[in-house]
Amino acid sequence: MTDRALAVVRSGALTTVQDLGRPGHAHLGVPRSGALDGPAAALVNRLVGNARDAAVLETTLNGCAVRPRSAVLVAVGGAPCPVTVDGRPVAWGAPVPVPAGALLNVGTAVAGLRTYVAVSGGITVDPVLGSRSTDLLSGLGPPPLTDGAVLPLGTPTHLHAPVDAAPQPAPPAELVLRVTLGPRDNWFTREAVRTFTSRTYRVSSASNRIGLRTEGPALERALPGELPSEGMVLGAVQVPPDGRPVVFLADHPTTGGYPVIAVVRTEDLAAAAQAVPGMPVRFIEVRRR
Repeated sequence: MTDRALAVVRSGALTTVQDLGRPGHAHLGVPRSGALDGPAAALVNRLVGNARDAAVLETTLNGCAVRPRSAVLVAVGGAPCPVTVDGRPVAWGAPVPVPAGALLNVGTAVAGLRTYVAVSGGITVDPVLGSRSTDLLSGLGPPPLTDGAVLPLGTPTHLHAPVDAAPQPAPPAELVLRVTLGPRDNWFTREAVRTFTSRTYRVSSASNRIGLRTEGPALERALPGELPSEGMVLGAVQVPPDGRPVVFLADHPTTGGYPVIAVVRTEDLAAAAQAVPGMPVRFIEVRRR
C-alpha cells in the first residue's frame, strides 16, 4: 500500500466519497450522485490546489476523523465546524498542512448539515462509470466510510495553485427554493398549488441524499389514480400519497410514478444540502426561462 493514503479513524454518522457525479446515465437507471453542495466541494478542492473534479469527503452532521500516511494539505468547508490536528485547533475554510500520522478531526457542524474535506491529490478510489461518487440509491461507487477503512490519495499535480482563503456562504436560516410549476401541477387542485407556493413547510428528519422530505400542509389531488412511471430530473418536487412535497436530490431515482408538481432551480439545490431538520422551507414560483 502506498503511503499516499488516508486511514479512517472515525467514520461519523455518514461520510461518503463524492466528486462531480455521473450525469448522463439516467437511461440506464443510474442516478447522477455527486456532492450535494457542489460549490462547497469545488471550493475546498481549490483551497488545496486540486482540480474541480477531484473526489472529496462529504460528512453528515458529526464529521469524521482521518490519519494521513504522508504529509498532505487539507481544507474543510461547507457546514462550519471545529477542526483539529492532533487535538490542536486549526482553521476551517482555509488550507491546513497535516503531517504524516497526525489525526485530523472534523467535528460536529455548528450550522448546516454537510461538511466537505479536500485532501491534496484528491481521493483516488476506483471510478465507476467515470465517477468516484458513492451513490446510496444504486450502491455504485465506494461504500460509505467505516472505521478502519483506507482511502488511496492521488499525487498533487500543482497545476492548480492553492489559495490562502476564500469566502464561503453561511448555511441558510430558511430554505427558499425557486420552482417552475409542472409538468404535473394539473394533477392538483388550484388551492393546492396556491398552498404549495405560499405556505411554509419544514425539513423532515427523514430527508437524505435521495430526497429532501418536508412536513406541512398536504396537497390535495384534482385527479385520482397514479401515473405510469416517467423520467425524474434533479430538483423534481414529487408529491407522494401523503401530500407532502419531496425534493429529489443527487441520489434520486431516475423514474417515478407520483406526480411532479414543480422543479427546483438547480442553483438553489446546494442550499438544500445544508438544510437541517425543522428548517423552514418555502417554494417560490418563477416563470420558465
